[in-house]
Amino acid sequence: MPEIPSLPFAELMGLKIISVSPDKVTAELPVKADLCTVPAILHGGAVMAFADTLGAVATVANLAPGFSTTTIESKTNFFAAIPAGETALAETTPLHRGKTTMVWQTRITRTDGKLAAIVTQTQLVLAPR
Repeated sequence: MPEIPSLPFAELMGLKIISVSPDKVTAELPVKADLCTVPAILHGGAVMAFADTLGAVATVANLAPGFSTTTIESKTNFFAAIPAGETALAETTPLHRGKTTMVWQTRITRTDGKLAAIVTQTQLVLAPR
C-alpha cells in the first residue's frame, strides 16, 4: 500500500482504509451514533466526508513525490440510508487522471450490498512549492 499521510479527521470518524492502489481505494466506516442524524442513520455530511477522504487518498496514490492535492468540487447522490450499528463500505475508482486534475467516483454501499450513495469529486493536483 502506498504511504498515506496521517488522516486525523478520518481517524476521528473511525474510517478504516482497507486497500490503496493507483486504480482503487477501498475502506469502511462503522456507523456510530455520533455520526448519525435523527432517526439513527448516517449523516449525509459524514457520507460526503468519507468519500472526500478516499478521493484524496486515491489522488495521493497517483502523485509524483512532492505533489499534493485539494478537493475543488464534489457531488453526492443519496440512494439509501445506512442505519447506526452497520458499516458503510466504499470503493473509489478513477474517472479521469490528468496532470492538473483527477476525478474520482466513490460508491458507498451498506453491508447488505444496497447502494447508499455515489460521490463524484474533482481533486486539484498541486505542484511542489
